Amino acid sequence: MADSSPSTATGADWTLAPAPESLKVPLEPRPGLFIDGGFSDPVEGRRFPSINPATESALAEVAEAGAADVDRAVDAARRALKDWRRTPPLERAKYLFRIARRIQDRSRELAVLETMDGGKPIRESRDFDVPAVAQHFFHHAGWCDKLRFLRDEPEPVGVCGQVIPWNFPLLMAAWKLAPALACGNTCVLKPAETTSLTALRLAEILREVELPPGVVNIVTGGPETGRLLVDHPGIDKVAFTGSTEVGKRIAASCATRRRKVTLELGGKGPHVVFADAAIDQAVEGIVSGIWFNQGQVCCAGSRLLVEESVLEEVVEKLRHRMRSIRVGDPLDKNTDLGAINSRAQLERIRHYLRRGEEEGAVLHESGDAALPDRGFWCRPTLFTNVQPTHAIAREEIFGPVLVAMSFRTAEEAVSRANNTPYGLSAGVWSDKGAKALEFARRMKAGVVWCNTFNRFDPASPFGGYRESGFGREGGVAGLREYLA
Repeated sequence: MADSSPSTATGADWTLAPAPESLKVPLEPRPGLFIDGGFSDPVEGRRFPSINPATESALAEVAEAGAADVDRAVDAARRALKDWRRTPPLERAKYLFRIARRIQDRSRELAVLETMDGGKPIRESRDFDVPAVAQHFFHHAGWCDKLRFLRDEPEPVGVCGQVIPWNFPLLMAAWKLAPALACGNTCVLKPAETTSLTALRLAEILREVELPPGVVNIVTGGPETGRLLVDHPGIDKVAFTGSTEVGKRIAASCATRRRKVTLELGGKGPHVVFADAAIDQAVEGIVSGIWFNQGQVCCAGSRLLVEESVLEEVVEKLRHRMRSIRVGDPLDKNTDLGAINSRAQLERIRHYLRRGEEEGAVLHESGDAALPDRGFWCRPTLFTNVQPTHAIAREEIFGPVLVAMSFRTAEEAVSRANNTPYGLSAGVWSDKGAKALEFARRMKAGVVWCNTFNRFDPASPFGGYRESGFGREGGVAGLREYLA
């Protein structure tokens, strides 16, 4: 993240000048539903606005799919399944490869649209999200003709209903669609209601590469649209990424139908910093682990556990580092922290900020620079004097809020790190590889990073444990989820 603080030693002003990204991206004012290879209006005609969280202005009027629209989408996927599952694997690979190349060709357009619709900094959309989307399609294109190494007679599950969240709209679509298509399944995808535009732009790419009609269908809408899709009798598998509360309801619904399901849910990931760690490196990892994408990451490192002897040093360096984090216009290439996705999410974060202070924790913010007049904004925040029983230490906030606690022994570190109903991710910081690996083995988490955080690769499986869900996305394990 960029350092915007002025130099006090020389008197020179090193504040970065604005570097706005061009807004020359075509916007469809009233995009339709993508069903059976074409765009169409919803049967009942309902629409809702997609809001730019940095300006509070409406970007488009998005179609809201009802029961009849979901029926049409599932029927289209069912009709397409017969031919798509019989398509030679090398031919399926060609389609996925073409999708990946077109995503690369239209990468700037997709990055700008992702930032406008979701609020994340353009540097993150441009340098992480969109390249990772293409990478997932490239990776799974290579697997299409190798599925026999996973199953003697690989068969697709069938029609997949996929519901994705608003924090990584395009990337979550790739995580869901790429392995499903590689295995010969057809899909009905429901993006989050606040971030539907890049999924619909992806639908345009699917038409450009001439993906057969009905193989992928995209229905937009709110929670009711998602419920209609999950409960539809024509769905053979459900894949959901989102909140734990909704995930539990989906698991119950799928259990009564004996339907295959994968869930990637919430988290309360710990950073565990031992005294022998490289402190400066750990601080940079902590900054990336919690303030990437405004902390709106299910695997964010939102709990900081530091060995008592170095707690003061880590907190002081972290507070110093916080002061250089730039909050503001997400389309400015120098911005580190963009807008919170929605007003509702901002209110949730503010609720926990008030609750933390009421519980006796000490709040530290990144500075007193003025925030934009319009939009949904929250500065990077650190809480100290936090106890394990505090709500801010136990409950998922899903925002740029880090809570710091200490430990004295490795046993206490393991106990405090596992003291959560979640189990999605964790990070351990130590100069001793044996210590880090031993700690990782004892962690109840789906993924543990050592001396780093938030490292992803399509060849590596990702998923949760306990209330963070079950099933895996990415890697061989993720492919198996889409085979019967």
